[in-house]
Amino acid sequence: MKREEYIQLDGIAIHSLIEQKEVSPKEILDASFAQLEKVQPDLNALTYDRKTLAYEELNDLNKKASLYGVPTALKDISQTIKGEISTGGSRLMAAAKAPTTAYFTEKLLNAGLVSIGNSATPEFALKNITESKLHGPTRNAWNSEYAPGGSSGGAAALVSSGVVPIAGASDGGGSIRIPASFSGLVGLKPTRGRTPVGPGAGRNWQGAAIDFVLTKSVRDSARMLDELQVVQQQAAFQTPLYAGSYEQTAKQAFERPLKVGFTTTSPVGTPVSEEAKKAVLSVVKWLEEEGHHVEEVSNGVDGKQLMRNYFLMNSGEMATLMTQLSTAFQRELTADDVEVETWLLNVAGQNVSAAAFSSSLASWDQAAEQMATFHETYDFYLTPAAANHAPKIGELTHSDEEAKQLIEKIAQLDSKGQQELIYEMFLPSLTYTPFTQLANLTGQPAISVPVHLTNNKLPIGIQLIAPKGSDERL
Repeated sequence: MKREEYIQLDGIAIHSLIEQKEVSPKEILDASFAQLEKVQPDLNALTYDRKTLAYEELNDLNKKASLYGVPTALKDISQTIKGEISTGGSRLMAAAKAPTTAYFTEKLLNAGLVSIGNSATPEFALKNITESKLHGPTRNAWNSEYAPGGSSGGAAALVSSGVVPIAGASDGGGSIRIPASFSGLVGLKPTRGRTPVGPGAGRNWQGAAIDFVLTKSVRDSARMLDELQVVQQQAAFQTPLYAGSYEQTAKQAFERPLKVGFTTTSPVGTPVSEEAKKAVLSVVKWLEEEGHHVEEVSNGVDGKQLMRNYFLMNSGEMATLMTQLSTAFQRELTADDVEVETWLLNVAGQNVSAAAFSSSLASWDQAAEQMATFHETYDFYLTPAAANHAPKIGELTHSDEEAKQLIEKIAQLDSKGQQELIYEMFLPSLTYTPFTQLANLTGQPAISVPVHLTNNKLPIGIQLIAPKGSDERL
Protein backbone atom coordinates (compact mmCIF):
# COMPACT_ATOMS: atom_id res chain seq x y z
CA MET A 1 0.00 0.00 0.00
CA LYS A 2 1.23 3.47 -0.86
CA ARG A 3 1.83 5.82 2.02
CA GLU A 4 -0.38 8.46 0.35
CA GLU A 5 -3.31 6.02 0.31
CA TYR A 6 -2.77 4.79 3.85
CA ILE A 7 -2.90 8.22 5.49
CA GLN A 8 -6.41 8.85 4.14
CA LEU A 9 -7.94 5.81 5.87
CA ASP A 10 -9.54 5.40 9.26
CA GLY A 11 -9.05 2.27 11.37
CA ILE A 12 -12.16 0.44 10.19
CA ALA A 13 -11.23 1.01 6.54
CA ILE A 14 -7.73 -0.34 7.16
CA HIS A 15 -9.07 -3.38 8.97
CA SER A 16 -11.55 -4.06 6.14
CA LEU A 17 -8.73 -4.07 3.58
CA ILE A 18 -6.74 -6.50 5.73
CA GLU A 19 -9.78 -8.71 6.28
CA GLN A 20 -10.43 -8.82 2.53
CA LYS A 21 -6.74 -9.70 2.00
CA GLU A 22 -6.24 -6.69 -0.23
CA VAL A 23 -3.32 -5.68 1.94
CA SER A 24 -1.28 -7.35 4.67
CA PRO A 25 -0.68 -6.07 8.22
CA LYS A 26 3.01 -5.77 7.33
CA GLU A 27 2.23 -3.50 4.38
CA ILE A 28 0.07 -1.36 6.65
CA LEU A 29 2.84 -1.14 9.23
CA ASP A 30 5.32 -0.26 6.47
CA ALA A 31 3.09 2.64 5.43
CA SER A 32 2.69 3.79 9.04
CA PHE A 33 6.43 3.93 9.65
CA ALA A 34 7.01 5.55 6.26
CA GLN A 35 4.63 8.35 7.26
CA LEU A 36 6.27 8.59 10.69
CA GLU A 37 9.67 8.99 9.06
CA LYS A 38 8.25 11.81 6.93
CA VAL A 39 6.53 13.83 9.68
CA GLN A 40 8.38 13.05 12.93
CA PRO A 41 11.27 15.50 12.37
CA ASP A 42 8.77 18.35 12.07
CA LEU A 43 6.02 17.26 14.49
CA ASN A 44 8.06 15.57 17.24
CA ALA A 45 5.05 13.42 18.15
CA LEU A 46 6.64 10.08 19.08
CA THR A 47 8.90 9.80 22.12
CA TYR A 48 9.65 6.06 22.02
CA ASP A 49 9.87 4.00 18.85
CA ARG A 50 8.73 0.33 18.95
CA LYS A 51 9.50 -0.40 15.28
CA THR A 52 11.38 -3.66 15.81
CA LEU A 53 8.91 -4.88 18.44
CA ALA A 54 5.90 -3.91 16.33
CA TYR A 55 7.04 -6.06 13.40
CA GLU A 56 7.81 -8.95 15.74
CA GLU A 57 4.32 -8.74 17.24
CA LEU A 58 2.50 -8.97 13.90
CA ASN A 59 2.60 -12.76 14.00
CA ASP A 60 1.01 -12.83 17.46
CA LEU A 61 -1.98 -10.62 16.67
CA ASN A 62 -5.47 -12.07 16.92
CA LYS A 63 -6.61 -12.32 13.30
CA LYS A 64 -10.25 -12.38 14.40
CA ALA A 65 -10.02 -9.16 16.41
CA SER A 66 -12.17 -6.26 15.25
CA LEU A 67 -9.18 -4.01 14.44
CA TYR A 68 -6.61 -6.66 13.54
CA GLY A 69 -3.46 -5.14 12.06
CA VAL A 70 -4.32 -1.48 12.66
CA PRO A 71 -1.37 0.62 13.90
CA THR A 72 -1.76 2.68 17.06
CA ALA A 73 0.36 4.57 19.58
CA LEU A 74 0.20 4.59 23.38
CA LYS A 75 0.24 7.74 25.50
CA ASP A 76 3.53 8.10 27.35
CA ILE A 77 2.07 8.23 30.85
CA SER A 78 -0.76 5.85 31.73
CA GLN A 79 -0.75 3.35 28.85
CA THR A 80 2.26 1.29 29.80
CA ILE A 81 3.79 -1.96 28.59
CA LYS A 82 5.79 -3.83 31.23
CA GLY A 83 9.53 -3.29 30.90
CA GLU A 84 9.22 -0.55 28.29
CA ILE A 85 10.01 3.16 28.59
CA SER A 86 7.35 5.30 30.29
CA THR A 87 8.51 8.84 31.03
CA GLY A 88 5.32 10.77 31.76
CA GLY A 89 6.99 13.60 29.86
CA SER A 90 9.26 14.27 32.85
CA ARG A 91 13.04 14.60 33.01
CA LEU A 92 12.87 12.78 36.34
CA MET A 93 11.47 9.74 34.55
CA ALA A 94 13.62 9.89 31.41
CA ALA A 95 14.98 6.37 31.90
CA ALA A 96 11.98 4.88 33.75
CA LYS A 97 10.56 1.55 32.67
CA ALA A 98 7.03 0.45 33.45
CA PRO A 99 6.72 -2.21 36.18
CA THR A 100 3.40 -3.46 34.78
CA THR A 101 1.27 -3.40 31.66
CA ALA A 102 -1.77 -1.18 32.11
CA TYR A 103 -5.14 -2.90 31.99
CA PHE A 104 -6.19 -0.30 29.42
CA THR A 105 -3.22 -1.22 27.22
CA GLU A 106 -4.05 -4.92 27.45
CA LYS A 107 -7.61 -4.32 26.34
CA LEU A 108 -6.56 -1.92 23.58
CA LEU A 109 -4.06 -4.38 22.12
CA ASN A 110 -6.51 -7.28 22.48
CA ALA A 111 -8.62 -5.48 19.87
CA GLY A 112 -5.88 -6.39 17.38
CA LEU A 113 -4.02 -3.10 17.20
CA VAL A 114 -0.23 -2.96 17.14
CA SER A 115 1.64 -0.17 18.93
CA ILE A 116 4.33 1.71 17.02
CA GLY A 117 5.51 3.48 20.19
CA ASN A 118 4.71 6.16 22.76
CA SER A 119 3.16 9.53 21.98
CA ALA A 120 4.34 12.77 23.57
CA THR A 121 2.69 14.32 26.61
CA PRO A 122 3.50 17.36 28.76
CA GLU A 123 5.01 16.59 32.16
CA PHE A 124 2.57 14.41 34.10
CA ALA A 125 -0.21 15.37 31.64
CA LEU A 126 -0.78 18.70 33.39
CA LYS A 127 -1.23 21.08 30.45
CA ASN A 128 -3.34 21.68 27.35
CA ILE A 129 -0.20 21.96 25.23
CA THR A 130 2.58 19.39 24.74
CA GLU A 131 5.93 21.12 25.25
CA SER A 132 7.89 19.17 27.86
CA LYS A 133 11.48 20.05 28.70
CA LEU A 134 12.34 16.38 28.27
CA HIS A 135 11.14 15.96 24.70
CA GLY A 136 10.62 19.50 23.41
CA PRO A 137 7.49 20.87 21.72
CA THR A 138 5.13 18.68 19.72
CA ARG A 139 3.65 20.51 16.73
CA ASN A 140 0.33 20.65 14.95
CA ALA A 141 0.04 18.70 11.71
CA TRP A 142 -2.15 21.46 10.20
CA ASN A 143 0.48 24.13 10.81
CA SER A 144 3.70 23.39 12.66
CA GLU A 145 3.88 26.90 14.12
CA TYR A 146 0.92 25.94 16.34
CA ALA A 147 0.37 23.45 19.14
CA PRO A 148 -1.66 20.25 18.64
CA GLY A 149 -3.09 20.59 22.15
CA GLY A 150 -2.52 18.52 25.24
CA SER A 151 -2.10 16.56 27.19
CA SER A 152 -2.67 14.00 24.42
CA GLY A 153 -0.79 16.21 21.96
CA GLY A 154 1.50 13.55 20.56
CA ALA A 155 -1.50 11.30 19.94
CA ALA A 156 -3.30 14.11 18.11
CA ALA A 157 -0.30 14.89 15.92
CA LEU A 158 0.13 11.23 14.99
CA VAL A 159 -3.52 10.77 14.04
CA SER A 160 -4.01 14.07 12.23
CA SER A 161 -0.82 13.55 10.21
CA GLY A 162 -1.91 10.02 9.26
CA VAL A 163 0.81 8.03 11.05
CA VAL A 164 -1.88 6.05 12.87
CA PRO A 165 -5.68 6.24 12.53
CA ILE A 166 -6.29 5.60 16.24
CA ALA A 167 -4.09 6.60 19.18
CA GLY A 168 -4.36 5.98 22.90
CA ALA A 169 -5.18 9.15 24.83
CA SER A 170 -6.46 10.22 28.23
CA ASP A 171 -8.62 13.04 29.49
CA GLY A 172 -8.44 14.56 32.97
CA GLY A 173 -9.62 18.07 32.11
CA GLY A 174 -10.07 17.99 28.34
CA SER A 175 -6.90 16.19 27.26
CA ILE A 176 -8.72 14.21 24.56
CA ARG A 177 -11.26 16.85 23.49
CA ILE A 178 -8.83 19.80 23.42
CA PRO A 179 -6.31 18.21 21.01
CA ALA A 180 -9.25 16.89 18.98
CA SER A 181 -10.51 20.47 18.60
CA PHE A 182 -7.06 21.89 17.80
CA SER A 183 -6.23 19.05 15.39
CA GLY A 184 -9.45 18.35 13.50
CA LEU A 185 -10.18 14.99 15.11
CA VAL A 186 -12.91 13.11 16.95
CA GLY A 187 -12.26 13.11 20.68
CA LEU A 188 -14.58 11.20 23.02
CA LYS A 189 -14.26 11.25 26.80
CA PRO A 190 -16.41 8.35 28.01
CA THR A 191 -18.47 8.22 31.19
CA ARG A 192 -16.42 7.90 34.38
CA GLY A 193 -15.68 4.21 35.01
CA ARG A 194 -16.39 3.14 31.42
CA THR A 195 -12.81 2.05 30.54
CA PRO A 196 -10.07 0.18 32.48
CA VAL A 197 -7.86 1.73 35.14
CA GLY A 198 -4.77 0.38 36.93
CA PRO A 199 -3.22 -1.91 38.02
CA GLY A 200 -2.26 -0.35 41.30
CA ALA A 201 -4.91 2.35 41.09
CA GLY A 202 -8.67 2.35 41.32
CA ARG A 203 -9.10 5.90 40.05
CA ASN A 204 -7.11 8.56 38.23
CA TRP A 205 -7.24 12.13 39.54
CA GLN A 206 -10.10 11.21 41.90
CA GLY A 207 -12.17 10.07 38.92
CA ALA A 208 -11.62 13.15 36.76
CA ALA A 209 -9.27 11.33 34.37
CA ILE A 210 -10.10 8.46 32.04
CA ASP A 211 -8.24 6.66 29.24
CA PHE A 212 -9.64 6.34 25.74
CA VAL A 213 -8.51 7.21 22.18
CA LEU A 214 -8.29 9.93 19.55
CA THR A 215 -9.58 8.99 16.11
CA LYS A 216 -10.26 10.25 12.60
CA SER A 217 -13.87 9.11 12.59
CA VAL A 218 -16.90 8.70 14.82
CA ARG A 219 -17.21 5.07 13.73
CA ASP A 220 -13.67 4.32 14.92
CA SER A 221 -14.47 5.88 18.30
CA ALA A 222 -17.67 3.83 18.49
CA ARG A 223 -15.90 0.56 17.67
CA MET A 224 -13.16 1.32 20.20
CA LEU A 225 -15.78 1.96 22.90
CA ASP A 226 -17.32 -1.42 22.08
CA GLU A 227 -13.89 -2.95 22.61
CA LEU A 228 -12.81 -0.96 25.66
CA GLN A 229 -15.93 -0.70 27.82
CA VAL A 230 -15.64 -2.76 30.98
CA VAL A 231 -17.03 -3.29 34.46
CA GLN A 232 -13.83 -3.62 36.47
CA GLN A 233 -13.99 -4.98 40.01
CA GLN A 234 -10.74 -3.24 41.05
CA ALA A 235 -12.00 0.18 39.96
CA ALA A 236 -13.40 2.79 42.32
CA PHE A 237 -16.03 3.80 39.74
CA GLN A 238 -18.12 1.50 37.60
CA THR A 239 -20.84 2.07 35.06
CA PRO A 240 -23.06 -0.65 33.57
CA LEU A 241 -22.04 -2.09 30.23
CA TYR A 242 -23.95 -0.81 27.23
CA ALA A 243 -25.99 -3.79 26.07
CA GLY A 244 -26.06 -2.76 22.45
CA SER A 245 -23.29 -1.92 20.00
CA TYR A 246 -21.98 1.63 19.97
CA GLU A 247 -20.94 1.16 16.36
CA GLN A 248 -24.42 0.06 15.28
CA THR A 249 -26.15 2.72 17.38
CA ALA A 250 -24.07 5.39 15.63
CA LYS A 251 -25.79 4.46 12.37
CA GLN A 252 -29.31 4.88 13.75
CA ALA A 253 -31.51 7.96 13.75
CA PHE A 254 -32.91 9.36 16.97
CA GLU A 255 -36.47 8.22 17.68
CA ARG A 256 -37.71 11.75 18.39
CA PRO A 257 -36.58 15.34 17.90
CA LEU A 258 -33.89 16.34 20.39
CA LYS A 259 -33.89 19.20 22.84
CA VAL A 260 -30.44 20.76 22.97
CA GLY A 261 -29.20 23.49 25.28
CA PHE A 262 -26.22 25.50 24.09
CA THR A 263 -23.88 28.27 25.15
CA THR A 264 -20.99 30.22 23.67
CA THR A 265 -20.18 31.93 26.98
CA SER A 266 -17.05 30.90 28.88
CA PRO A 267 -17.89 29.36 32.27
CA VAL A 268 -15.01 31.29 33.84
CA GLY A 269 -15.74 34.66 32.25
CA THR A 270 -12.90 34.62 29.74
CA PRO A 271 -13.20 35.71 26.08
CA VAL A 272 -14.56 33.36 23.43
CA SER A 273 -13.41 33.93 19.85
CA GLU A 274 -15.83 34.68 17.05
CA GLU A 275 -14.55 31.56 15.28
CA ALA A 276 -15.56 29.34 18.22
CA LYS A 277 -18.96 30.99 18.31
CA LYS A 278 -19.35 30.41 14.56
CA ALA A 279 -18.58 26.72 15.07
CA VAL A 280 -21.33 26.34 17.64
CA LEU A 281 -23.88 28.45 15.78
CA SER A 282 -23.33 26.47 12.58
CA VAL A 283 -24.29 23.33 14.49
CA VAL A 284 -27.26 25.11 16.08
CA LYS A 285 -28.48 26.05 12.60
CA TRP A 286 -28.01 22.52 11.30
CA LEU A 287 -29.83 20.97 14.28
CA GLU A 288 -32.77 23.32 13.78
CA GLU A 289 -32.90 22.47 10.08
CA GLU A 290 -33.02 18.80 11.08
CA GLY A 291 -36.10 19.47 13.20
CA HIS A 292 -34.53 19.58 16.67
CA HIS A 293 -35.28 22.19 19.32
CA VAL A 294 -32.25 24.27 20.35
CA GLU A 295 -32.08 27.08 22.88
CA GLU A 296 -29.37 29.13 24.55
CA VAL A 297 -29.19 28.31 28.26
CA SER A 298 -27.03 28.43 31.37
CA ASN A 299 -26.27 25.18 33.16
CA GLY A 300 -26.28 26.91 36.55
CA VAL A 301 -22.85 25.62 37.61
CA ASP A 302 -20.38 28.11 39.13
CA GLY A 303 -17.56 27.58 36.64
CA LYS A 304 -14.93 29.65 38.43
CA GLN A 305 -15.40 27.89 41.74
CA LEU A 306 -15.44 24.51 40.01
CA MET A 307 -12.08 25.31 38.40
CA ARG A 308 -10.62 26.39 41.73
CA ASN A 309 -11.69 23.04 43.17
CA TYR A 310 -10.23 21.28 40.14
CA PHE A 311 -6.84 22.95 40.66
CA LEU A 312 -7.01 22.11 44.38
CA MET A 313 -7.37 18.45 43.42
CA ASN A 314 -4.41 18.80 41.03
CA SER A 315 -2.40 20.25 43.91
CA GLY A 316 -3.12 17.30 46.15
CA GLU A 317 -2.39 14.80 43.40
CA MET A 318 0.96 16.39 42.53
CA ALA A 319 2.00 16.61 46.19
CA THR A 320 1.25 12.90 46.55
CA LEU A 321 3.15 12.04 43.37
CA MET A 322 6.19 14.10 44.38
CA THR A 323 6.26 12.37 47.77
CA GLN A 324 6.18 8.99 46.03
CA LEU A 325 8.95 10.01 43.62
CA SER A 326 11.07 11.37 46.48
CA THR A 327 10.79 7.98 48.18
CA ALA A 328 11.64 6.15 44.96
CA PHE A 329 14.72 8.31 44.30
CA GLN A 330 15.67 8.28 47.99
CA ARG A 331 16.24 12.02 48.09
CA GLU A 332 14.32 15.23 48.53
CA LEU A 333 13.21 16.64 45.20
CA THR A 334 13.66 20.29 44.28
CA ALA A 335 12.21 22.78 41.83
CA ASP A 336 15.09 21.98 39.47
CA ASP A 337 13.84 18.41 39.09
CA VAL A 338 10.48 19.26 37.55
CA GLU A 339 8.70 21.89 35.50
CA VAL A 340 7.18 24.95 37.12
CA GLU A 341 3.55 23.77 36.97
CA THR A 342 4.43 20.51 38.71
CA TRP A 343 6.44 22.30 41.39
CA LEU A 344 3.84 24.94 42.18
CA LEU A 345 1.06 22.37 42.41
CA ASN A 346 3.26 20.26 44.68
CA VAL A 347 4.04 23.20 47.00
CA ALA A 348 0.38 24.23 47.15
CA GLY A 349 -0.71 20.64 47.70
CA GLN A 350 1.52 20.30 50.75
CA ASN A 351 -0.62 22.98 52.41
CA VAL A 352 -4.08 21.69 51.48
CA SER A 353 -6.01 20.40 54.48
CA ALA A 354 -7.98 17.16 54.41
CA ALA A 355 -11.13 19.20 55.04
CA ALA A 356 -10.44 21.50 52.06
CA PHE A 357 -9.69 18.55 49.79
CA SER A 358 -12.87 16.73 50.86
CA SER A 359 -14.93 19.89 50.42
CA SER A 360 -13.57 20.44 46.92
CA LEU A 361 -14.57 16.94 45.85
CA ALA A 362 -18.05 17.47 47.29
CA SER A 363 -18.47 20.40 44.90
CA TRP A 364 -17.95 17.99 41.99
CA ASP A 365 -20.93 15.98 43.18
CA GLN A 366 -23.00 19.15 43.51
CA ALA A 367 -22.15 20.03 39.91
CA ALA A 368 -23.08 16.49 38.84
CA GLU A 369 -26.47 16.92 40.53
CA GLN A 370 -27.00 20.24 38.77
CA MET A 371 -26.17 18.69 35.41
CA ALA A 372 -28.45 15.73 36.08
CA THR A 373 -31.28 18.21 36.63
CA PHE A 374 -30.24 20.06 33.46
CA HIS A 375 -30.50 16.84 31.44
CA GLU A 376 -34.03 16.22 32.66
CA THR A 377 -34.89 18.97 30.17
CA TYR A 378 -32.06 18.80 27.62
CA ASP A 379 -30.73 15.76 25.77
CA PHE A 380 -27.38 17.44 25.10
CA TYR A 381 -25.35 20.43 26.21
CA LEU A 382 -23.58 22.05 23.23
CA THR A 383 -20.54 24.31 23.72
CA PRO A 384 -17.35 25.19 21.90
CA ALA A 385 -14.73 22.49 22.49
CA ALA A 386 -12.20 25.31 22.84
CA ALA A 387 -12.56 29.08 22.98
CA ASN A 388 -10.19 29.54 20.06
CA HIS A 389 -8.02 27.67 17.59
CA ALA A 390 -4.68 26.28 18.77
CA PRO A 391 -2.12 28.60 20.40
CA LYS A 392 1.28 29.12 18.83
CA ILE A 393 4.22 27.01 19.95
CA GLY A 394 5.74 28.56 23.07
CA GLU A 395 2.84 30.93 23.70
CA LEU A 396 1.69 29.15 26.87
CA THR A 397 5.10 27.93 28.09
CA HIS A 398 6.71 29.93 30.90
CA SER A 399 10.16 31.39 30.35
CA ASP A 400 12.90 30.47 32.81
CA GLU A 401 12.61 33.93 34.38
CA GLU A 402 8.83 33.67 34.74
CA ALA A 403 9.20 30.21 36.27
CA LYS A 404 11.79 31.50 38.76
CA GLN A 405 9.50 34.33 39.84
CA LEU A 406 6.55 31.98 40.33
CA ILE A 407 8.63 29.56 42.40
CA GLU A 408 9.86 32.37 44.62
CA LYS A 409 6.38 33.86 44.99
CA ILE A 410 4.54 30.68 46.00
CA ALA A 411 6.98 30.05 48.85
CA GLN A 412 5.90 33.35 50.42
CA LEU A 413 2.13 32.75 50.35
CA ASP A 414 -0.34 31.05 52.68
CA SER A 415 -2.53 28.20 51.44
CA LYS A 416 -5.28 30.47 50.10
CA GLY A 417 -2.76 32.67 48.32
CA GLN A 418 -1.05 29.64 46.83
CA GLN A 419 -4.31 28.39 45.33
CA GLU A 420 -4.96 31.83 43.85
CA LEU A 421 -1.47 31.80 42.31
CA ILE A 422 -2.17 28.37 40.79
CA TYR A 423 -5.35 29.76 39.21
CA GLU A 424 -3.47 32.78 37.86
CA MET A 425 -0.67 30.59 36.52
CA PHE A 426 -3.09 28.43 34.53
CA LEU A 427 -5.42 31.27 33.49
CA PRO A 428 -3.76 31.94 30.08
CA SER A 429 -4.18 28.24 29.23
CA LEU A 430 -7.66 28.11 30.72
CA THR A 431 -8.66 31.05 28.54
CA TYR A 432 -8.12 28.82 25.49
CA THR A 433 -9.95 25.82 26.95
CA PRO A 434 -12.54 26.65 29.64
CA PHE A 435 -15.33 24.34 28.45
CA THR A 436 -14.04 20.80 28.89
CA GLN A 437 -13.38 20.41 32.63
CA LEU A 438 -17.06 20.27 33.59
CA ALA A 439 -17.58 16.77 32.18
CA ASN A 440 -14.46 15.48 33.93
CA LEU A 441 -15.71 16.61 37.33
CA THR A 442 -19.30 15.45 36.84
CA GLY A 443 -18.25 12.16 35.21
CA GLN A 444 -20.36 12.73 32.11
CA PRO A 445 -19.46 11.59 28.60
CA ALA A 446 -18.49 14.36 26.18
CA ILE A 447 -17.22 14.50 22.62
CA SER A 448 -15.39 17.02 20.46
CA VAL A 449 -16.13 16.82 16.75
CA PRO A 450 -14.53 18.89 13.97
CA VAL A 451 -17.00 21.24 12.29
CA HIS A 452 -15.14 24.44 11.45
CA LEU A 453 -11.98 25.83 9.89
CA THR A 454 -10.87 29.30 10.92
CA ASN A 455 -9.80 32.01 8.49
CA ASN A 456 -6.17 30.92 8.92
CA LYS A 457 -7.14 27.30 8.12
CA LEU A 458 -6.89 25.87 11.62
CA PRO A 459 -9.58 23.49 12.90
CA ILE A 460 -11.86 24.14 15.84
CA GLY A 461 -14.41 21.72 17.25
CA ILE A 462 -17.66 21.79 19.14
CA GLN A 463 -18.37 19.83 22.31
CA LEU A 464 -21.48 17.83 23.08
CA ILE A 465 -22.08 16.63 26.64
CA ALA A 466 -24.62 13.86 27.35
CA PRO A 467 -26.11 12.53 30.59
CA LYS A 468 -23.89 10.22 32.61
CA GLY A 469 -23.93 6.71 31.16
CA SER A 470 -25.43 7.83 27.83
CA ASP A 471 -22.27 7.53 25.72
CA GLU A 472 -24.27 5.93 22.91
CA ARG A 473 -26.13 9.21 22.32
CA LEU A 474 -22.81 10.87 21.41
